[in-house]
Amino acid sequence: MEKLNILLICGSGASSGFLAANIRKEAARRGLDCNVIARSEAEVESYLQEINCLMVGPHLKYLIPELEEKVADTGIKVILMEKTYYSLLDGAKALDHLLAELKIN
Repeated sequence: MEKLNILLICGSGASSGFLAANIRKEAARRGLDCNVIARSEAEVESYLQEINCLMVGPHLKYLIPELEEKVADTGIKVILMEKTYYSLLDGAKALDHLLAELKIN
């Protein structure tokens, strides 16, 4: 499996920062090679060359079509995070969702 470079975005990058830390911990526990960073949605374009997955906070669902258009030719997977794990900052469930979306066992 190639290294996963994941960008989490939310309004300001604060809550997603905690979730990113929890995903990193869970990925390390599982022995997965993941780089997870969190930023505000305004910073997305600065990271498109560095990532292969973009996870979007549930409250930013309205941005999904625009984001998918921005990454259309890049191979970057855009995933809308689920409220259930996002609100709890549950890194294990977020990682499970990510791996399922990317079809990685």
